[in-house]
Amino acid sequence: MTTPSTYHLKAVAPKATPSRATFWSQLKASLAMFSNRKSATGLIILGVFVLVAIFAPVIAPYDPNAQHLDETLQPPSFTHLLGTTHIGQDVFSQLVYGTRGVLVVGFLATIMATVVAIVVGVTAGYLRGWKSESLSALSNVFLVLPALPLMIIVASQFQDPPLWLIAAVLGLTGWAWGARVLRAQTMSLRNRDFIQAARANGEPLHRIILVEMLPNLLAIIASSFVGTMTAAVLGLTTLAFIGVIPVSNLNWGTILFWAQQNNAFPDYWWWYVPAGLCIALLGVALALINFGIDEYVNPRLRSAGERARAMKRKGMNINAAVTQVRTAPESPTE
Repeated sequence: MTTPSTYHLKAVAPKATPSRATFWSQLKASLAMFSNRKSATGLIILGVFVLVAIFAPVIAPYDPNAQHLDETLQPPSFTHLLGTTHIGQDVFSQLVYGTRGVLVVGFLATIMATVVAIVVGVTAGYLRGWKSESLSALSNVFLVLPALPLMIIVASQFQDPPLWLIAAVLGLTGWAWGARVLRAQTMSLRNRDFIQAARANGEPLHRIILVEMLPNLLAIIASSFVGTMTAAVLGLTTLAFIGVIPVSNLNWGTILFWAQQNNAFPDYWWWYVPAGLCIALLGVALALINFGIDEYVNPRLRSAGERARAMKRKGMNINAAVTQVRTAPESPTE
């Protein structure tokens, strides 16, 4: 007679409940958008400009407004690295101090525009009914406003407008596009399961927006921030170049204004080329950051970028019309 088989009961460990994502963990995951090469390169270039703006008194060898009438229109030399103007002002010193003016106005205008875009866009996307439609209509009104003429009219009403006023005008005309994008993305998020679960648990509205929604919108906000700053810098230099902003507000646009007023084109290239190159280089930096964010947000672009980098590491030409096949080298014939 066979003995009955005994059954050994194994203790099953309880499944570990997944830790709830906190605001800081979601923020850390969202900041991974700056880890690719494009964003890193753009941030490095932007960081150099920021350091130049902060340490302008240390970097600039001369007072940007100091006149040396015995050294007018001098080409670049060891004494004046980028030459002098028609009244002997050092162009390099003006360029360094002009960086501060551009970045201060650019960042102030972008911060103002981004805050308004977040408040209006996220609120319009989360709410329903006439409130959402009213905020959407407000965004549409500001979206179709002619930005440059409005900036000229407002800035020309003041004899010597301060930097914060110029930034406010630029921010007022630059928030609508970001608000539209955030509204569309928020309308997509508000029906997600985790938002519905938070609402069912009785979470307050401010926590749903700050903890659940904003970390998922961080890539869109960063992209909108970069695009708005690009528009703000171009708007500032345009206003300065056409003479709307007083020449006392030194920036790259005022350098180009004085060069154009004194017929520096094309003979005295050292007066206008460096300022133009700085505008272009700052635009390239912001564009690289934006491209890096797009590559992070868009899975198709991200996978294409990873595939291209893998092909480069293998020595394959990614621009070849015919797909290349790597073959093993033939063994020598005996």
